[in-house]
Amino acid sequence: MLRKVSLAIGGIVLIGLLAVGGCQLTQLQASAPSDSAKWEQVEAQTPAATVDKKAVINGGEFNKFFPTAADGYERVYTQEKNGFAEAKLKQDGATLAMLSVSDTASNPNAALKYQNSDRTLAGYPLLEVGSTTTGLLVADRLQVKVLSRDPDFTPTEREAWLEQFDLAGLATLVK
Repeated sequence: MLRKVSLAIGGIVLIGLLAVGGCQLTQLQASAPSDSAKWEQVEAQTPAATVDKKAVINGGEFNKFFPTAADGYERVYTQEKNGFAEAKLKQDGATLAMLSVSDTASNPNAALKYQNSDRTLAGYPLLEVGSTTTGLLVADRLQVKVLSRDPDFTPTEREAWLEQFDLAGLATLVK
């Protein structure tokens, strides 16, 4: 009798442990980093350099170099701060992608990752991180990125939008 009770309790404990373990695995999978989070992790692996804040280009300077929206597209600026500007690329009210320019002067590691790039676009080193992010480095300092927000927005489309930035104009900001 005692043996049957022990086996029953053991079985219940085992089922409970399996249920808890399965829930934890599901939570871990659900919290896996997105492609944009992976990109941010790559950039954040080494502390930012100490830089004179005046040396970092104001994000407002980048806006005039973003692609213009035409043919049913809409560009909506969403963020602008020292060294960074970002806009949504929308079509029919849906966000297709995020477009951004950032000054790597305060985070040189963001620029270092382009050193081993074996691809270029418009003469600038090009990288893809994960399945949703494509970026290039202008004048060894300005990182221009397109991040898909719609699953149908392809790497080819991201590259086409990168080419629509005024990349030569951005390069003139680096002195």
